[in-house]
Amino acid sequence: MMQSISSGVLTGAVVVAACLATPALAQTGQAAADDRMAVRYVDPVSGMSIDQAVALALEREPELLAARTTITAARGGRQQAALRPNPMVSVMRQEQNRGSDNTTSTEVEWPLELFRRRSRIAAADRAIEVTEFAAADQERMLATTIRAAYGELAAAARELEVSDALVAATRSSYQLLRGRVDEGATPPLERNIVEVELHRLEARRLLQAGQAEAALIALKRALGGAPYGVVTVRDSLDALVQADLQATATTDAPAIGQRADILEADARLRLAEARVDQARSDGRLDLNLFGSYMRMNASFPQMAFGSLGTLEPVQGIFHNLAAGATVVVPLNNRNQGAIAAAQAERAGAQYLRDARALTAESELAIAAARDAHARRAVAVYTSGVRTLAQQNLDVVRETYDLGRSTLTEVLAEQRRFLEIEMGYTDALRAAFEARTALKRARGDVK
Repeated sequence: MMQSISSGVLTGAVVVAACLATPALAQTGQAAADDRMAVRYVDPVSGMSIDQAVALALEREPELLAARTTITAARGGRQQAALRPNPMVSVMRQEQNRGSDNTTSTEVEWPLELFRRRSRIAAADRAIEVTEFAAADQERMLATTIRAAYGELAAAARELEVSDALVAATRSSYQLLRGRVDEGATPPLERNIVEVELHRLEARRLLQAGQAEAALIALKRALGGAPYGVVTVRDSLDALVQADLQATATTDAPAIGQRADILEADARLRLAEARVDQARSDGRLDLNLFGSYMRMNASFPQMAFGSLGTLEPVQGIFHNLAAGATVVVPLNNRNQGAIAAAQAERAGAQYLRDARALTAESELAIAAARDAHARRAVAVYTSGVRTLAQQNLDVVRETYDLGRSTLTEVLAEQRRFLEIEMGYTDALRAAFEARTALKRARGDVK
């Protein structure tokens, strides 16, 4: 931390330079609490951590909840596929017109589905796997979206934090210089230069605040909440990147096969194969059993001698039972078209699986390369660049105090230091985005 300087020789540029040593100075009292914008987005105590954000999104994000309902629907389809067909019962009543004869018959038909039920159940089981892995892949992508939105908000908050320190310090310096000009101790030009710099920094900070607000709204949407709710993040961009740097990143090839989208493609291939088998089963012969009972009451308009030797009407009640089987013979329609369509679907599923595997391997290689170079870039900044830039600013400031440099040179060096800070933020953002992409390529959710 830079040493304090007497207010008698402190100019606007010197105060700004002193506050540029680290963005965290905005929280040490040099910037008024009601003038800082970054505190609206970062709360180290009660803010939401990145892991909490991912867990919350996985719990309540509407599109993910909609994807999970397809699993329930597929399980309902599996339950339906396992049910056996219902028997068909028919009842018929016949009456003789203006006569006493009548017939009552009942027939029952029972489809057996000797070859179709097993393949139908297998296809339903594969459909459940597809929906489960599809929902898991959506969880993977949602976790990536949450991490990216969280990191973007943390990066915007860091830039805004630097601007908070600059604006607060420059405003204080401007007030000091204005009093010194009124006393005749400082030329009016220096006051005017600092005033211009103050307005430039204020405009820059407003633009950064807009970016931070947009990043916050994007994070709220990814969390599945309304854009007007209150959300703050706990982790700063520096903390996020340092936590990632401490983790060991491996790029083992077997991890590719465990990605949810690859598993979904494998499940779709198995589903296509099950549908080919189902189409073939539907084209085979099938057997239906049936049975019937008939009660027939018949009479004739004559009389005849009965068993007791008396005349009786000629009439009888007859009970008939019948049983048989109906065979569906696949003579012309052997389900050839459905089989061909299912085979084409299976070929497409295989191509899709190969394409996703290639994409996954490429994503992993790209993410690993970006991650390695981004980590090196962050190491360059943390190994001495920022410290050297601060030392350069200190030297220019001291030469200005001794009257050997101008205020313009101090402001130029100050802007150069600001560019270093912004470059460091960009490097942190790139490192975080690269690690987020690496986690997505490996299929990590939490």
